[in-house]
Amino acid sequence: MMHFKSALLATSALAVCATMASAGGIDRSRLPYAAMFEAGTYAELGFSTVNPSVTGAYAAPASFFGASTGNMAESYTSLSISFKTDLNDKLSVGVFVNQPYGADAKYTAGFYTGLEAHWSSNQIAALVKYDVAQGFSVYGGAKNVTSKAEIAIPDRMIRASMTAAGGSAAALAGAAPAGTLAYNATTESDSQTALIVGAAYEKPEIALRVGLTYEQGFTHSFASRETLPAFAATPLGGLRTGTTNIEMPRSIALDFQSGVAKDTLVFGMIKYTNWSVWEVRPPLYNAAFNDDVTSIDNDVMTYQLGVGRRLNDNLSVFGRVTYEEAKGGVASRLSPTDGSTSFGVGATYRKDNLKITGGIEYAKLGDTTDASGTKFSGSDAVGLGVQIGYSF
Repeated sequence: MMHFKSALLATSALAVCATMASAGGIDRSRLPYAAMFEAGTYAELGFSTVNPSVTGAYAAPASFFGASTGNMAESYTSLSISFKTDLNDKLSVGVFVNQPYGADAKYTAGFYTGLEAHWSSNQIAALVKYDVAQGFSVYGGAKNVTSKAEIAIPDRMIRASMTAAGGSAAALAGAAPAGTLAYNATTESDSQTALIVGAAYEKPEIALRVGLTYEQGFTHSFASRETLPAFAATPLGGLRTGTTNIEMPRSIALDFQSGVAKDTLVFGMIKYTNWSVWEVRPPLYNAAFNDDVTSIDNDVMTYQLGVGRRLNDNLSVFGRVTYEEAKGGVASRLSPTDGSTSFGVGATYRKDNLKITGGIEYAKLGDTTDASGTKFSGSDAVGLGVQIGYSF
């Protein structure tokens, strides 16, 4: 059972989900905490690629410009690196690199053509784990996240929003805007640090491990540059450099695995993330329209359950289901889905000190409707991932 446990640890860490188009905020990958429980010195390289398809049907009058939004979610790739080593019988350290958050939205058809937003991030984390006694351990450390963002909103979309709001933007500006209302904003990179703490219990003879991990939230303070040419002659001005603060969520996750029969392992996760704190409200845009560019209304609960099976001394397979509940309400045009259900399968091959895990995941993304009545339905995503680990 000990050998089987070791071979399957990576399955619960393999992340090939289509987060850009899911309910789970802009999450893209988790830190692979399972590496901290590998014996001795261990290194791991992970790669994943995700191909989402998110399309909508315009309602009148936007449908005059074309019936379909086309696919507004771009494909993306992620890379992760993990390294863990023991300092002594009780103390071990680990270093992790990944891309935790991301978004790539771009409309190329119909009324929303020209609307796009991108968010990129890189994270490095350092953890220390201490084995207390009788299977209990505690771990903690810090993560540093560096992010940047950009957004573009076409003239006709802002004019439509102003008309719906009764011209409130002109009243706020103190004068009628003139010229193009196309809006653009870019940020410089910003780095912030937050704490990670956790505790785990293991019972190796039945391949049991339960871990509870808390990741602290933080606030990005981006140096930003906004352009809104139509307001150049108003008190607001058409160009503003300043600071855009965006709060990133905290999370708490319960990961578990246990042997349930000979050569059979059950694993899973329950994770809470308070994405309702996330709001993009750049100062010029807010001053002109008294609104945010985009936000997330609800916190997110993610549930995962899977089964692994060892076929022989070298090969094991697994399958899993991941679920996020639909919340209803009005969807953001930059993330127009509501909830998701994904199904993943994969295998782990072990030979001597080498371990290779690969998997494929299909996500059915929930239907939703945005503020203008555009209905997004039939959206989905396919992801592929591979991890290569080596024990020294």
